[in-house]
Amino acid sequence: MSAGTRSREAEIVRDLVAEHGETFAHEAGIPLKDTPQPLYRLLVLAVLLSARIRGSVAVAAARELSEAGLRDPRSMAAADWQRRVDALGRGGYRRYDERTATQLGEGAELVQERWGGDLRRLHREAGGDVAALRDLLQEVPGLGPAGADIFLREAQAVWTDIAPYLDTKALSGAERLGLPEDPERLASVAGDTDPAALAAALVRAALDKKVAEKVAESVG
Repeated sequence: MSAGTRSREAEIVRDLVAEHGETFAHEAGIPLKDTPQPLYRLLVLAVLLSARIRGSVAVAAARELSEAGLRDPRSMAAADWQRRVDALGRGGYRRYDERTATQLGEGAELVQERWGGDLRRLHREAGGDVAALRDLLQEVPGLGPAGADIFLREAQAVWTDIAPYLDTKALSGAERLGLPEDPERLASVAGDTDPAALAAALVRAALDKKVAEKVAESVG
């Protein structure tokens, strides 16, 4: 790779992250830390984002669940089904509200029973194996491969041992921008850029070609 190519790629990354690097957790008002409640709220957000629904609606629904006091698996499991449905509805999450309300209740019970309400235990159970971590996440109702990827893209901000976590969706954004599609090479170009912010920005480029077009115009 020539120095000019690497310089241009680095500039693309800088511009992309500056404009579109807000993580979905931050957008949903989750102050992400490696502690039980923020990690659980991120899990809920990943479940909501997994459905075929606009990201902004999923984020709004996550905020409403939090406002309703459903911020940890104990409170989520204890809440009646209608309370969860109502909170999702206030966030505009209506097409999948009933099914998702059920999944959130079942998922909360699983997190409590399997990991004592603390997803750091899930992290430790995987023993540093990212594939195993991804499989464990998919035991949560409503969280398939795409949802597990969403969670891990964001969680790498605090679970630094899994970084860089750049899944197929993020790498499709890299392809659209003409960036390296190998995670390690891409991380090298990104330097000390927050990997979670990089992943979020790449996903936005994958979802909206206008994002990639504007970045390309700005770099020239």
